[in-house]
Amino acid sequence: MADRSAPNTQLRLEWVYGYRGHQCRNNLYYTATNEVVYFVAGLAVIYNKHQQSQRFYFGHDDDIVSLALHPDKNIVATGQVGKNPFICIWDSTTSQTLSILKDQHTHGVASIAFSDSGDRLASIGLDSNSTLVVWEWRGGRMIATGKGHTDRVFDIAWDTNSEQKLATCGVKHIKFWTLCGNALTSKRGVFGKTGELQTILCVCSAHNGVMFSGTMSGDIYRWRDNNLERTVVCAHTGAIFTMHKCDDGYATGCRDGTVKLWDADFNPLTSLDVRVTSFGYDGLSVRSVCWMNDRLLIGTQNSEILEVAVRDRENPIPLTQGHGEGELWGLCLQKNAPIAATCGDDCSVRIWNLTDHVMIACYNLQQHVRSCAFSPDDAYLAVGCKDGSFLVLRIRDMTEAVRIHERKEVIHEMKYSPDGALLAVASNDNFVDVYSVQQRYKKVGVCAKSSSFITHIDWSVDCHYLQTNDGSGERLVYIMPGGKQLTDNDVITTIKWYTWTSVLGTEVNGIWPKYTQINDVNSLDTSFPRHICATGDDFGLVKLFHFPTIRKGAKFRKYVGHSAHVTNVRFSSDHKWLLSTGGADHAVFQWKVISDGNSPSTQQQVDNIDQHHQDLQVDSFTEGSDSDLSDVAEVDSDIEQESQMTYDREVYREDLGKIKQKKDGGVPRNKRRTKIPQNSSLKLQYVFGYRSYDCRDNLFYTQRDEIVYHVASVAIILNRKGTQRFYNKHNDDILCLNLHPHKDIAATGQVGKDAVVHIWDIETLNTISILKGFHQRGVSSLDFSGDGKKLVSIGLDNDHSIAIWEWRRGVKLATSRGHKDKIFMVRFNPLDGTKLVTVGVKHIKFWQHVGGGMTSHRGIFGNNGKLDTMLCVAYGQQGNVYSGAANGQVYIWRGKTLEKTVKTHDGPCFAIHALDKGFVTGGKDGVVCLWSSDFERNLKSYPIVTSSLSGDSRGKLVEDNPTVRAINLGNSKILIGTRNSEILEIEKTGPITLLVQGHGEGELWGLACHPSKHQIATVSNDKSLRTWTIHSSGRHMINVRRMAVGGQCCAYSPDGNAIAVGRNDGSFIVANAKNLEDLVHFHHRKEAISDIRFSPNGGKYLAVASHDNFVDIYNVLNSKRVGICKGASSYITHIDWDVRGKLLCVNSGAKELLYFEAPRGKRQTISSDDVIEWCSWTGVLGKSCEGIWPACSDVTDVNTSCLNKERKLLATGDDLGLVKLFAYPSTTKHAKFKKYQGHSSHVTNVRWSYDGNYLLSVGGADTSVLLWSCTDIEVTSTSGSTGVNVGAQRPTPSTISYHGDSEDSDTDSEEEGGYDSDVAREKNMDYSCKTYGAIRETQGLKPSHSKDVTLPDKPPVSRSLPKCERVKRNEHVTVDHVTDLQLDHVFGYRGFDCRDNLHYLADGTKIVYHAAGAGIVYDVASGQQSFYLEHTDDVISLTVNQHPKFTNIVATGQLGNNPSIHVWDGLTRKSLSVMKGHHSCGVSYLSFSSSGKLLLSIGVDTQHLVAVWRWQEGTKVSSKVTGNRRIFAGQFRPDSDSSFVTVGVKHVMFWQVCGSALLSKRGILGATEGIQAQTMLSVAFGADNLTFTGAMNGDVYVWRKHILTRTVAKAHAGPVFSLYTTLRDGLIVSGGKERLTKDGGAVKLWDQDMRRCRAFQVNDTYVVKSVSRHKGKILIGTRDSEVKEISEKTGANITLVYGHGEGELWGLACHPKSNICVTSSDDKTARLWDLNDKVMMRRISLTSGSRACCFSNDGNRIAIGLNNGELMLIDVVAVKVLTKKRDRSAIIHDVRFRPDDKLLAVASSEQVIDLYDVTDDGQLQRSGFCKQIPSFVFQMDFSLDGNFLQVGTGNYQRIVFQVPSGKKIENCKQIDNLTWSSWTSVLGDDVIGVWPKNCDNGDVNSGDVSRSGNAIATGDDFGFVKLFNFPCREKFSKSRGKYVGHSAHVTNVRFLHDDSKLVTTGGDDCCVFVWKTK
Repeated sequence: MADRSAPNTQLRLEWVYGYRGHQCRNNLYYTATNEVVYFVAGLAVIYNKHQQSQRFYFGHDDDIVSLALHPDKNIVATGQVGKNPFICIWDSTTSQTLSILKDQHTHGVASIAFSDSGDRLASIGLDSNSTLVVWEWRGGRMIATGKGHTDRVFDIAWDTNSEQKLATCGVKHIKFWTLCGNALTSKRGVFGKTGELQTILCVCSAHNGVMFSGTMSGDIYRWRDNNLERTVVCAHTGAIFTMHKCDDGYATGCRDGTVKLWDADFNPLTSLDVRVTSFGYDGLSVRSVCWMNDRLLIGTQNSEILEVAVRDRENPIPLTQGHGEGELWGLCLQKNAPIAATCGDDCSVRIWNLTDHVMIACYNLQQHVRSCAFSPDDAYLAVGCKDGSFLVLRIRDMTEAVRIHERKEVIHEMKYSPDGALLAVASNDNFVDVYSVQQRYKKVGVCAKSSSFITHIDWSVDCHYLQTNDGSGERLVYIMPGGKQLTDNDVITTIKWYTWTSVLGTEVNGIWPKYTQINDVNSLDTSFPRHICATGDDFGLVKLFHFPTIRKGAKFRKYVGHSAHVTNVRFSSDHKWLLSTGGADHAVFQWKVISDGNSPSTQQQVDNIDQHHQDLQVDSFTEGSDSDLSDVAEVDSDIEQESQMTYDREVYREDLGKIKQKKDGGVPRNKRRTKIPQNSSLKLQYVFGYRSYDCRDNLFYTQRDEIVYHVASVAIILNRKGTQRFYNKHNDDILCLNLHPHKDIAATGQVGKDAVVHIWDIETLNTISILKGFHQRGVSSLDFSGDGKKLVSIGLDNDHSIAIWEWRRGVKLATSRGHKDKIFMVRFNPLDGTKLVTVGVKHIKFWQHVGGGMTSHRGIFGNNGKLDTMLCVAYGQQGNVYSGAANGQVYIWRGKTLEKTVKTHDGPCFAIHALDKGFVTGGKDGVVCLWSSDFERNLKSYPIVTSSLSGDSRGKLVEDNPTVRAINLGNSKILIGTRNSEILEIEKTGPITLLVQGHGEGELWGLACHPSKHQIATVSNDKSLRTWTIHSSGRHMINVRRMAVGGQCCAYSPDGNAIAVGRNDGSFIVANAKNLEDLVHFHHRKEAISDIRFSPNGGKYLAVASHDNFVDIYNVLNSKRVGICKGASSYITHIDWDVRGKLLCVNSGAKELLYFEAPRGKRQTISSDDVIEWCSWTGVLGKSCEGIWPACSDVTDVNTSCLNKERKLLATGDDLGLVKLFAYPSTTKHAKFKKYQGHSSHVTNVRWSYDGNYLLSVGGADTSVLLWSCTDIEVTSTSGSTGVNVGAQRPTPSTISYHGDSEDSDTDSEEEGGYDSDVAREKNMDYSCKTYGAIRETQGLKPSHSKDVTLPDKPPVSRSLPKCERVKRNEHVTVDHVTDLQLDHVFGYRGFDCRDNLHYLADGTKIVYHAAGAGIVYDVASGQQSFYLEHTDDVISLTVNQHPKFTNIVATGQLGNNPSIHVWDGLTRKSLSVMKGHHSCGVSYLSFSSSGKLLLSIGVDTQHLVAVWRWQEGTKVSSKVTGNRRIFAGQFRPDSDSSFVTVGVKHVMFWQVCGSALLSKRGILGATEGIQAQTMLSVAFGADNLTFTGAMNGDVYVWRKHILTRTVAKAHAGPVFSLYTTLRDGLIVSGGKERLTKDGGAVKLWDQDMRRCRAFQVNDTYVVKSVSRHKGKILIGTRDSEVKEISEKTGANITLVYGHGEGELWGLACHPKSNICVTSSDDKTARLWDLNDKVMMRRISLTSGSRACCFSNDGNRIAIGLNNGELMLIDVVAVKVLTKKRDRSAIIHDVRFRPDDKLLAVASSEQVIDLYDVTDDGQLQRSGFCKQIPSFVFQMDFSLDGNFLQVGTGNYQRIVFQVPSGKKIENCKQIDNLTWSSWTSVLGDDVIGVWPKNCDNGDVNSGDVSRSGNAIATGDDFGFVKLFNFPCREKFSKSRGKYVGHSAHVTNVRFLHDDSKLVTTGGDDCCVFVWKTK
C-alpha cells in the first residue's frame, strides 16, 4: 500500500560543502548585497557569511563550468556542460530565472561575460571550434556567432567602451573581435617584438580600448587594438590563471599561490603569498580572485574559498572547503554527534561539523581513498584505499592507529559491527574480510561466496549476520564472524538489520523501475524511525522512497543538484539530515529532513518550506507506477485512443518538390506536353465536416459573429447565411485553432514533417505570419497571450516541445521540452504573458517564460485530489487555473497547489470555457453545464439530444448525447463541437441549432452523386451512410443511417431512388434513397467491397467489385447474382459501364486494365477502347488518362478520377491531398494540369454533379466532403498597349476574370521564347567554381618551401647586401621611400554579370556602384572616388535604401563560400551591419523594403535561396529555397514591407513575407493565347498592384497581383535587362539590348503604365545592364563596364566611369616619363589611362585577348603581346599600329624593351623568348632566342647595360640570359654584381621574403621595385597588394602594409616613373586600381 504514493517526508537542501576550483577560473564574485556567489556540481551557491547560510540556484541539469556577474552585481549568468548545454541568467537575491540561452553551443559553455552596459552576453563553447556567441540575453536572442579558435579558448572580455568589441584568449593566441550586424570578425593579436607568442590564460578590459592579459609565463601583456603595446615582465613567477578588475585597479592570481593587486595602469600595489599564510600549504594554486574595497575572495584549485582582509592578509578566513579533483565515494556519520567523514580520490579524509557547516579536520594520504566508517564509540575512523589497503585513524588527533594491506584491489565498503567488536572490509577482490578490533584488527573471517566485487554490506542488530551486495546483482547473507554463508530463507527473513544500505532485497524492490534490468542505483540508506529510504543514482538524483518498498516501480520524491552520479547517501544518527556525495562533482550535500507532517507543528513546517525549494522537488506521480491495480482508475477509450494517435506520413507534401527534382528529366524536353484545361477552373464553395475526434477547443465566434473552425487542411469561416469562406494555405491536416483576443486574427497549426503555424486575418484571409522551423510531426495546441503579442504552440514530437513566439515577426522567443506524455492543451495566463499552463496525460505543469527558455513546475496535489489525466484547462478572472480531468472532475488551483475538486460530468470533462462570472463545461456524457464562479453551483445543464433541436434546425443528430469536445461563447449563445463532427449552437433558453455536420473518425471513401438532383451520398468507416444536399439554397445533411459495418463505396440507381452501398465485411445493401432503409442485402464476399455501380438504361444490373479480386454482377430486378468477372490478379479498384450496359471496364491494384462482358462476366480482349462510349469514366488506367500519373507515381498513387458531362475535363484525386484538373483525353505522359488543395492527405474519391457545375471530393483520413464549383474563365475584351516607338503590339486579354485559382499550377512551356547570348552567359555563369587558388598553372617547389643554401661562390653571409646596386635608382621621385599606400581611384565597374547595381546618392551629387571587392562612391562634379573596402571577395550586388529615414544607406553583397551582406553609409563609408551565415556561393541581388527596415537578398547557389533580413539587427526574418532555376532580380514593392517579386529563368514569383516564412505564388499566364513562359530579367512596379517584368525576348509583361493582364510587345529589340521605378513621379526607365537606330535605343523612359515611351540614344554601347533615375538624369551601366549619365532634357550622355569588360586583366605598363599607363585584357582591348585626370584616353581594339604590354623607354611606343601569339607595335601619340609580327601561336606573357629601345624581348607559353631588333621606323626583325626554359616565362627584366635578361618561369626558377646571344648565365657572383634597369621578378634570393607561409593555395603573381629602389610592391592570388622593403631576403618577411580591394588575383603591379602612384590590375575583377604612395 505504501508504494501507491511517494512518502510525505521531504528533503530541503541546507548546505553544500565544496567549490569548483579545478578546470575553471573567474567563477567567484561579491554581489551587490555583499554575498558571495560561486558554483559547485550543478548548483550555483549564494553564500551569506553574516548569517552563515547558503541559498541555491537549481536551474541547471549538469555541471556548471562558467559564471559571470552582471555590472549591477545582482544578476548572475551560469553556463554548463552537456550534449545541449545552456546558459541561465538569474537574480542572485531571489534565485529566479530571468533568461535561458540555448541551442547554440555543444559540449559545454567554457566562459561567459557581460558587456559593460549589461545588455549583452558573450559565451565561448567547449566544442572543437570554441564557438563564440553574442546574445541579447533578456530576449534570449542570439545576435551573432563565429568560430572562436581551433585550440581551447580560456577567457573572454568585453571592451568597456564598446558594445561591439570584445577579446578572447587561449592556447597560443589572443583575438580581438568586432561585432557588426550578425557577423563577428576577428583580428589576431600582433605580438611583434614586444612580447612572446604564448598561451594566454585570462584577459581583462581597461578604458580607452586597452586590454590586459595574463600569460602562461607570468607576464602581463597590455594591448591596444590588436597590437601588443607593453609587457609587465615577471608579474608572477607562474601562470596567471585569473584577473579581476574593480574600481581600485586589478587583482591577479597565479598558479604559485600568490595574489597581486595593481593600480589602473598596472603598477604594483601589494602582493599576498597565500601559501605562507596561516591557512596556506605547499601546492596551493589560485584559480579565481575578486577584489572589493579592502577584501579579497580567493578560489583555489583544491576547492577552497578564502576571504582576505587586505589589512590582515596573513590570516585568510576559509568560507567554504571541499574535496579536490577526483571522484568522491567515501561517506560515514558518527553515531553520537553531528559529525561526518568523507574521503575521495584527492587522497584526503575530511571531518565535517554538520551544525556549524565547517571542516574540522583533514588527513592527507598517499593513496586514493574510497570508503570509510566510524567505530560505534566514534573514537576511530577506518579508511579504505584504492590499492586494497585500509587504515584506522584516531579521531582525537587524526593519527594512524593501524594499517593493513591484504587485498590488491579497491576497498569499496567498510562497517563496524554494532558492538564495535568487528570490522567488515569489502573489496573489489570479491571478498569481505572480518577483523577483530580487540585483537588489533586481526583477520578472523572471510566471506568468499560472491562472484563479483562487493558493493554494499550491512550488519544485523545482534552482530551475528552480515548481508552483502555484489556487482553481479547477488544478495548474500553470512554468519559472523567466520563468514559461512546462510542460505535458509526462513532464517534470513527473521533477521533484524542494524542498517540497511543494500540496494538489493525484497525490502527495497521498489527502488527499481519495472520491466528493466538496469543497475544505476549506487547507494542507499534507510531511516527506520521515519520508514523511508534514500537512494543515489547515476543520473545525479537523490530519491526518497517508503521503507520497505516491495513492488518494483514504487513512487518517490526526487531531488536534483548533483551533476552526475551520486555515489553515497547516509542519514545522520538523529535522522535530521541526509548527506549525499557526488562522484565527479566531489561535492557533499547536506539535506534537512522535513518530517511527514502528522502533527500540526510538523505540518506547518512542511507548509513553510521556501517555495523555491519546494519547486526543486519533483514528485513521481506521473511515472505511471501500477503498484496496486485497485488504485488505477478505469481508462477511457477515447482518451487512450487520442493519446496514442500518431500523425506520421509516408510522404509529406513538403517532400514533393524533392521527389520532383529526383524525377526531373523523365519528360523529354523536345516533347510537347498536353495542354492544360485553359478555360476551366475550380473554386471551393463548401465543406462538409469539422475535425473533432482528436482535437479540442477548436471553434470560435469571430468579431463579426461568424464561426471559425477547421477540417482537413482548410480553416472555415461560416456566416449566418450559411455560406463559407476558406483559409486554404495549409498543406496538411489542421490540428488546432485559436483566436487573437480581438477575435479578428486566427492561428492554425498543422501536421507536417516540419510542422508550421499560420496566423491569418479572418476578414481578408491574408496570411500575416507563418511560424516554422521548430515543431516536428505536428502542432497540437495553440494560444495567444492576453495582450495578443505572443503565441504558444505545442508540438507532437516525442518531447511534446513548447515554443513561444513573437508571432508578428515570426521570432521564436523561447522553447522547452514539454512532457514525455502527450499534452492536450496549453493556455496563457490572460493577466500575465509570462505565465502559462499545460495539461495532458497524467500531468499538469505551470510554466514561466524567461528569456530564451522556460521553467516549469508540476502541480502539487497534496491530499486534495488524485493525479489524473488532464484534458482541458482555463484561467479564471483572477488568474486561477481550472482543469478538467478524465475522472469528470474540475481541479481548482491556487498558484501551483490544488485547492479542491468539483465533480462536473459523468465521464471525462473534455472542454471548459471561462466566462466573466462563471464557467461552461462539456464532457463525454453529452451534457453542457453552466457553472457559477469557482464552481460553487451548477446553474443549468443542456443535454444534447434530438428533442432539444430547434424547429428551424436542418439536419439530424447522429446520436443523442454525443461527446462534447469544444465550447465557445458569444452573443448569449453557446457554441459547441461534438466528437461526431457536429457544430451546434445553444440558446440560453435551451433550443439547439445544428450548424455543421460531417463524418466522424474513420476513412471516408464512398461518394455518389444523384443522377438528377444536387444531392450526394457518402459512406464511411465511421459506420454511417449519409445523404446531403449541395444546392446553394441550403447545404446540409439530409439523412443519416448508422450501420454495423463501415463501407467504402456507394452508388445511386439511374432513377435516383435507391443507393447501393458496399461494406467492409464483403456485404452490400441497396437502400431507399429517402429513408435509407434496406431494400436488398447480399453477403457473398469475405473482403471489403471496393466499388459498386448500377448499369445505365434503367439500372437492370449492379456490378459489385471486391478485394477478393472479383466483380460480381447482380440482376436488380430478381435480386440474383448472374455473373462473376474473374481474371484480376489483385483487388479491384474501379469499375465503369459502357453506355449500353453491356461492357465493364475494370482497374485492379496491380494496375491491370481489364474488360468484361455483362451479364455473365466473360473477359474480353480489346486493343483500343477509343471507339467505346463509356457511361462514366472513374478509372485511372488506360491511354485516355495516361497523363494523369505524375513522375513520382512510385511514391504517390492516383486514387480516383471522374470525367465531366461534356467529356472535356478529367478530375483526379491523389495520395498527396490534391484535386487535379486535366484536359481530356490526357494521352501524353506527365500531362499538364491545374491543382487545388484543401484535403490534407489522400483524396479517395471525386465525382461530378449530374449537370457538371460541381465537383465533389472526399478525403480519406480527413473525413471531409469538399464541394467545388466549376466555371469557365471569362475574357471580357482584348487590347494591346499603345505607345510611341514601341513597335508591333500583341493583342492580349486586358481583363481576365478567374473563377478560383489553382495554387502553383504547372503552366510552364518548354520554350523560352528564343535565345540570347548575353542572357545565356549570365544564366550559366558558375560562381561556385571560381578559382581561389593559383590563377596560373605553375609547378615546382615554391620559394617559400625552398631550403636556405649557402653557395661556395657567395660571401660567407649569404643574406648580406651586395656592394652594387640591385636596381637602377631614379633620383627624381616624389617619395624617397614608399612605406604606405592609399587607394585613390578605380577604373572599372562590374556590368557584365550584374544588374541594377548603380544608384544616385546625396541628392544626385554622387553615384554609388561597385567594382572588384570595393563599393565605390563617385562625386560627379569633382570626379573623386571614395571606397568601402570591408568585403573579402567580389561584390556582385548593390542597392540603395530609398526611405527618407535611411538616406544614403547602401547594401552590397559578395561572392564566397560564406558570403556576407554589408550595409553601410554611402557618405561616411562606415559599416552599419554585416549579415552572413545563410547564403552560399554568393549574393546576386539586394532590395530594401518600403520602410527601409527590411532587406531582400537572393543567392546564386544551386538552390537560389531567397532571404529577408532585418538589417539593423542583423537577423534573418525568413528564407526559402526556390529550386535550381536562376533568379536574376527581386524587388520589394515600393509601397510594401511584405510583398516582393522575383524574376528569373522561365518564371515570375510573387512573394509574401509572413512572419518567419515566405509564401509564393507563380505568375499565371491564364487564358492568354500565344503567350509563352519567358525568362524574365527585370522588374518594376506601378500603381494599383501592377508589376512590370522585362523578358528575354524584349517584351515587358504587365501583371495585376499575380495574373498577367497584358504585354508591351518589343519594348526593346533584345532582352530587357533592367527596369527602374521612379518613386517621385512613377515613371519607369528600361534598359536593354538594342542597337542604335533612328527611333530606338538601349534606354527608354516610360509613363506609369508603360504605354508610351521616349527612347534615348547611347553612344558606344547597345547593351545596358543597369538603369537609375534622379531629377532629370538617367544613370546607366553597360555590359562593357562603363557608367554613363543621360540628360533627359537634351538626350546628351557623358561617360563617368570607364573599365575593361569581361575577361582576365593581366597586361600593365606605366609610361617612363608621364603619369600614363596602358592595360591590356582578355576583353580584346588595350586602353590608355591618364592617371592625373583619371580618364581613359584611348581604347584600342585587338584581334585577340592580350596579357602583356610595355612602353618603350622613350615613351613613344607600346608593344602589345596577344593571346594568339601575335605581337603589335603601336605609336603612342598617333595611336596607330606600326607593325605586327606573329612568330608564335601561344599566349605572350610578357614583353620588354631593352634600355636603349633597340631590342624587344617577347616571352610566350612556348617556353622560349624571342628577341627582336627594333628599327627607327618601328619594324621588327627577330635576331635571337633564349631557349631551354623549363616552363612558360611570365616576367622579364633587362640589366641596366642591356646585356642581360632575367626571367621568371612557371616552375619558380629565376634564370638570367645574355642577350642577344641567348646564353644562360650560371655564375652566381656575376649575376649578383648586375644592376637591373627594372625589377618585376618575384623569384630569387633578393625577394624570397615576399612569399607568405600559406602560399600552398596561391602564388605571388607580380612585383615591382619602386623607382627609388628601396621598396617592392607585390600582388598575389589572395587579392592582396603588399609593400615590402627591398631587398627582402628573410623568409616570410613582415610586409609594411597589406591592402585590400581586389577580389581574388592581383595579376600585375607597377610604380609610376616618379613613385607617386602604384597601379595594380585584378585578374577576375577586370579592374585597374590606382594607389597614392606615402
